[in-house]
Amino acid sequence: MERKEFKQDIRATREKVWDILWSSETYPKWTAAFMEGSHAETDWQEGGEVHFWGPDGNGTLSKILRNDTYHNMIFEHQGIIKNGKKDTESPEAKAWQGIREDYTITQTDDITTIFVQIDLPEKYEESMSKSFPKALEKVMELAEKK
Repeated sequence: MERKEFKQDIRATREKVWDILWSSETYPKWTAAFMEGSHAETDWQEGGEVHFWGPDGNGTLSKILRNDTYHNMIFEHQGIIKNGKKDTESPEAKAWQGIREDYTITQTDDITTIFVQIDLPEKYEESMSKSFPKALEKVMELAEKK
């Protein structure tokens, strides 16, 4: 597993960027870079569960380790969701366990920077390395709209 880092500067406030990242309206728009039709089901509260869904009704089961509003969101994947059922025991589910995604947002003057660190299993390294920059560019596009 390799820790990858991605960064995007955006000409918008950190509050606007944060809202683009985690609102139910815009989350599917930027995560379409990974899989069209993706969405999240959660209350975004620290310690809470997140179901990251794909369009096929399957997804990833995660926990919010940290939610420092407008600054930092950290997820840790716990397993998968297959056919609507949580799975933490299968080999596929165990491959996701412990993988973390860390989103940090900083603002200097009128530039907000998103810095993402993610642990990637070798199996997903190539596709995620291509998709993450596209996803963050979409966040930028959405946030910089007037």
